[in-house]
Amino acid sequence: MPPWWLFLTVGAAAASAASINPSTFTVPGAFPTSVFTKYYNQATATSAQVQPVISDPVTHETYPLSLTDPNHIPQNDTVDPHPLPPVASSKRLLDSALAQVQSISANPVFANNTCAQCQSILEVAKFLTLAAPEQGPAFFVGVCTALKLASNCNVMFAIQNIGSVVTQVISNADVGGYDGQAFCQNFMGMCPIPPTSPLNLTNWFAKPKPNPLPAPKQRSGKRLNVLHISDVHLDPRYATGAEGNCTTGTCCRTNAFNTQSPNATLSPAPRFGTFHCDSPMALVMSALQAIPALTGTKGNGFAWTLYTGDLVSHDPESQLSRQYVEYTEALMYDLFKKMLGSGPVYAALGNHDSYNQAQDTPHSIGGGLAEQFSWNYDHVASLWQHEKWLPQAAVDLARAHYSAYMVKRIDGLRVISLNTNLWYRANYFNYINMTNPDVSGMLRFLTDELQDAEDAGDRVWIMGHVLSGWDGTNPLRNPTNLFYQIVDRFSPHVIANIFFGHTHEDQLSIFYANNATTRNADTAGAVAWIGPSITPLTNLNSGFRVYEVDSATFEVMDAHTWKSDVSTFPALDSQIQVGPSYAYEYSTRATYGGNVTSWGANDPLNATWWHHVTEAMEADPSLVTTFNTFQGKSSVQTKPCTGDCITAKICYIRSGSASIGQNCQQGFGSVQS
Repeated sequence: MPPWWLFLTVGAAAASAASINPSTFTVPGAFPTSVFTKYYNQATATSAQVQPVISDPVTHETYPLSLTDPNHIPQNDTVDPHPLPPVASSKRLLDSALAQVQSISANPVFANNTCAQCQSILEVAKFLTLAAPEQGPAFFVGVCTALKLASNCNVMFAIQNIGSVVTQVISNADVGGYDGQAFCQNFMGMCPIPPTSPLNLTNWFAKPKPNPLPAPKQRSGKRLNVLHISDVHLDPRYATGAEGNCTTGTCCRTNAFNTQSPNATLSPAPRFGTFHCDSPMALVMSALQAIPALTGTKGNGFAWTLYTGDLVSHDPESQLSRQYVEYTEALMYDLFKKMLGSGPVYAALGNHDSYNQAQDTPHSIGGGLAEQFSWNYDHVASLWQHEKWLPQAAVDLARAHYSAYMVKRIDGLRVISLNTNLWYRANYFNYINMTNPDVSGMLRFLTDELQDAEDAGDRVWIMGHVLSGWDGTNPLRNPTNLFYQIVDRFSPHVIANIFFGHTHEDQLSIFYANNATTRNADTAGAVAWIGPSITPLTNLNSGFRVYEVDSATFEVMDAHTWKSDVSTFPALDSQIQVGPSYAYEYSTRATYGGNVTSWGANDPLNATWWHHVTEAMEADPSLVTTFNTFQGKSSVQTKPCTGDCITAKICYIRSGSASIGQNCQQGFGSVQS
């Protein structure tokens, strides 16, 4: 039974509720001033609300009128605390960034948009590399591992390898925009390639192209012999007898093996080289011995020699160093001087002639980072000066312009050498501010030198390592698009020829007017010769080329190519009486000239001639078959070119920039397999 007092409570509530009746109460108009003991304003006033003085019984604080004054409402609370989380340690930043990568990777929102996923990860990376750059390499190891980008992430992105480079680049790049998309496309395969940026040439050229063009120089009829060698890739660590057909790493090394037979060598590396390895010293010396003997230049040398880059072997990043690069440069330039005679050697840096490989920093990155590769520019410039190949003015330019320089010869030819790492897709530093086609300023340098040459009535040869066009797989779009316009502006009256290397193959690119909107014999303005390599890597023969050049116009009148059959090298190991044979492969004029009936014997092999050759190729695909054979220096490993390959090869020849080359059908650019 409930207690007695519960009945009393319920009864009282019922009695109270029963006394409430519907009614009206009118409140007095005056404020009841007795409620508060004190006011900041007149409590009886009717024009404003009362402002009582309030004292807090807990804090014993009397609150000021400024807290509630309707005429002076505060805009910011500057008195109370507004807590922020504590500064995170470098380690916590790294852990948090990696956790975000895991979340982004697992987020189903990105399941059908890997590009957005990749750029989101780069946004995380950017803030980490800015806040805790020392954690950048570890972060990229984590990203590589999470996304399964490679099997050796711990090695690839270590600070001693490429980790420091990627950290620098991401901290400076617009990762949410064009830079990030291009980075994700090239290095991570998660974005489509971004389009070529619109090019604004307003004020780029100091003067318009002359119209009409100056009268062409008259040919002297005297021909000079000019040697073109490229891509030696000397491997001073080559181990004769080591695995020459390895399945990982650099072959022909003592640590190389084939997974099918890890404990026994399947294909011993021959003394003079093999198809899957760089050049041993024995092959390099064989080529340099053969060149004077075959070209009739013993004792007198060439008028000059072009070396279009890549002295250093294809070592993985972890096995490279500045000293290794400098060693190779010192050795090879000394050999060129000793073996090739008195003519100067004009050289360009290749992507392997650097450490980290393929990396060169634009000066615009600022601070000490801008000079981080100056050690190499200073070294090669000093070597070129030591060998007496360049005058002081050109040496100074090479030190200041990423090893790029201009040398003005007394015969009226200017040779401009470029560092094409600054448009090479594997140079991470090119992914900073990519919408600017000339971040480094190298193309500004080129344009100014060409303008000076035009004003002086001089002819120019341009040389570099990485080609600007062909199938578009090696260079970047925006800088080579600008280069293409520069070539158009100064062709054919200033630029006589362009020379590249890099692919190890015998190739060619034609440049046309108006960005190649119309490609015919009338619009063909310049040609780039891509020289064959000394190295047989990969599946190629070893080769070199000599140009016959008119001494007044500096046009190429013929080109002669020699090659050495690498498949014969194993048979040379058992004796020392003979070494490799370099044999004459072909004359460019004799091979293709019979199909250009409008051309005389003393007309140059210029862009117009080459366009006629491509027309002959369209009419007779067997000419493309011949071109394809010579592309691999007649290697037994070269596969035939048929069907779509025929059309694609012609398209590549007619492509002088990445943008144009990428419009061709892909997959047939190289004969290496």
